[in-house]
Amino acid sequence: MVTCAPGALWQDSGMFQYRVWHNDIEGELGLALAHPLYHIIGVVFKHIPIGEFAYRVNLISALSAAAAVANLFLLLRLWLGRNLPAVVAAITLGLSWTHWQHACIAEVYTLHSALFLAEVVVLLQYCRGGSVGYLYVLGLLNGLAVANHLWASLAFVCYVVFVGGLLLRKKIRFGHVGIIAAFWIVGALPYEYLIVRDIVCNGDLAGTLASAVFGRGYQHQVLNTAITLKIVKENMMFLGLNFPTPNVLLFFGGLYALYKTAPSRAFAHVLLGLLVLFFVFAFRYTVPDRYAFFMPFYCMASVFIGLGAHFLMTKRQSRFFVVLMLIFALLPVGVYAAAPSLAKKLQVNIGAKRKIPYRDEYQWFLQPWKRGYDGPGQFAREAFAVMENDAIIYADNTTVYALLYAQEVQKQGTTIGIVSDLVGSKGAPRFDETTMTDLLSDRGVYVVSPVAGYCPSFLLEQYEFEPAGSVWRVVQK
Repeated sequence: MVTCAPGALWQDSGMFQYRVWHNDIEGELGLALAHPLYHIIGVVFKHIPIGEFAYRVNLISALSAAAAVANLFLLLRLWLGRNLPAVVAAITLGLSWTHWQHACIAEVYTLHSALFLAEVVVLLQYCRGGSVGYLYVLGLLNGLAVANHLWASLAFVCYVVFVGGLLLRKKIRFGHVGIIAAFWIVGALPYEYLIVRDIVCNGDLAGTLASAVFGRGYQHQVLNTAITLKIVKENMMFLGLNFPTPNVLLFFGGLYALYKTAPSRAFAHVLLGLLVLFFVFAFRYTVPDRYAFFMPFYCMASVFIGLGAHFLMTKRQSRFFVVLMLIFALLPVGVYAAAPSLAKKLQVNIGAKRKIPYRDEYQWFLQPWKRGYDGPGQFAREAFAVMENDAIIYADNTTVYALLYAQEVQKQGTTIGIVSDLVGSKGAPRFDETTMTDLLSDRGVYVVSPVAGYCPSFLLEQYEFEPAGSVWRVVQK
């Protein structure tokens, strides 16, 4: 909560804030990207009287991230009966770059991590001799996780195999499986509701199922099997950023210790399956923000680092190693503090294709904390200040939500028409090649970025652009 962003945000985070403001649990990107559970929680959080509206939405991520760290500690404390390995694992996840970064902005990923690690906790309790009731809770938690993000379907596969094995060995009965399934259905109800409603409204079963699995236009990325050298290099950079500490070597000790410490071989099989499945899925994924899709793997890697710490403690009963592990666990904070200036000095390419106003790409991307960052708000205020009444601005999907937030929530620039590929302000005029001449004749027309991919191609081909503060005015050639 201390390092959380205080207000409006860019890109998907801004979109989530905008959707929560409008009580929108489905969105416009297809059912796979609806994340209904997150947005239902957001609708509740927006009524909590803490800070401004956007901050309340951001707090969902902060509190979920804290719950994920707590669940990881609980998992290893219950499993190993020792505090130190659990502390090392919890600090490792809490300070990992991607987890910390997404704890500070409006995103769905830390909520998934909290639910996912809770699943592993109840699975452990069952394997330690607990009652079948733990499996019912497992079904409910995984259903909730699916209603938040389809990542959970990978864990679902592992749990189905696990439960199938229990059934074959007559550890549970078919009646138990039915109850587990019922709890899963209850947990996944928000997502199931969207699927059923879409089928009823559109009558397109195949289209709805495709949307539910891939969203709109993401089938190629989800099913991608081609690995390039560029992808490999970037993925190794992501892994290094998340674990910039010698403690990462404990991961291999954890792999060695898994079957020696697990309460059952089946539990060890599930953990290894989760580790491999989430790693493989993220490694060959090709969406621009795929670094975030390693987060379930980072959860599992932190578990194994904690196991490695336990293994080292059983081999080396030394206070020196304990202190060293704790110091190494805190190293990432210093790395992230130094990373932006070092990357800028070395001119490291982090994939930025254009400059976004009030956003230092190195600092935004490489430093996970966002306390006090008000770049989107500054951008919106300046953009509205330079535009005349009834002007119209085309914004790309990164910046449009900052403008809409300032207009709808903070009541700034209320006479400005905002348009984009996805959403726009109420009453904004039609914005295309056929209407541009008329628009230019009676009002100011602006764009955020006159850059290919972030601006309509007909504007780039037929018009010129004059800088106007943080935006650009469209003028005749």
